[in-house]
Amino acid sequence: MQINLAVAKINKYATSESGDSVEVIERPNGGLSVVMADGQSSGKGAKQVSYLVVRKVISLLSEGVRDGAAARAASDYLFTERKGKVSSTLNIVSIDMQTATMVITRNNPLPVLIASGNEICAFDDECNPIGIYRDTRPLISELPLEPGLTVVLYTDGLVHAGSRSGESLDIQTFLQAIIEDDVEEAQSTPQDIANALLTHAVHLDQGRPVDDISVVVIKATSHVSDSVRRMTVDLPLNI
Repeated sequence: MQINLAVAKINKYATSESGDSVEVIERPNGGLSVVMADGQSSGKGAKQVSYLVVRKVISLLSEGVRDGAAARAASDYLFTERKGKVSSTLNIVSIDMQTATMVITRNNPLPVLIASGNEICAFDDECNPIGIYRDTRPLISELPLEPGLTVVLYTDGLVHAGSRSGESLDIQTFLQAIIEDDVEEAQSTPQDIANALLTHAVHLDQGRPVDDISVVVIKATSHVSDSVRRMTVDLPLNI
C-alpha cells in the first residue's frame, strides 16, 4: 500500500500573505502527519496566528505527543498568547504506522470528507475552533488504512467561493463526480483532486478569491512502485 498526499492553496485576492498554514511532518514512530490551520481574518495577522498554531502542533507531534493532546495544547497556547481574543481552525490527519490507521483530528466547523469506493461521507459532528476557550477539545476519528480510502480537508475559502456572484460550490457533489469518473486504469491522484477543487473555486470567484483557500487530499492506494519517499513542492514567486 502507498499513501499519496497533495496540497493546493491560494491567497485571498490582493493580499500578500495567506492566513492559512499547512505543514507535513514525519512521525517519530513512522508515518506522517499533515497539519492545517486557518487563522481568524486574513492577511499578515491571520498568518501569524495560523503559523503559531501549526508550529506548536508539529513540535509536539515530533516529540511523540498524541494528536488529540497536541490539538488541546495548541488551543490552550493560543488562548494564553492572545487572551482568548483570536481563534483558529485546526485539522490534523495522521498516518499511524503502528495501528495501520488514518487518524483525523478536527477543531474546524467545516467537515472532513471521506471517500471509500464510490461512497462519500462527511465527518461533520459539531466542534469549535481553538483559542477562544481554555481546554477546547477536538473531535477524533480513526479509520483503517485500505486501498481507495481518500480524505479531503479544506479551509472556508473553498466554501465561500462564488459568494460574490451568488454562486456556490457543492464540494461533496463535486468530489463525488470526480470519483465516479475515475476508471481503474486512470485514477485521479490527490493532486488532481486538490487542483480541480481549487481551480473550480477560483473560477466561481472570477479569478479573484474572496478568501484564502487551502485544500489537502490524502489517498491510500494498492500501488507501490518502490521504497523511495518523494515530495514535490511548487512555490510561485511574485518578486
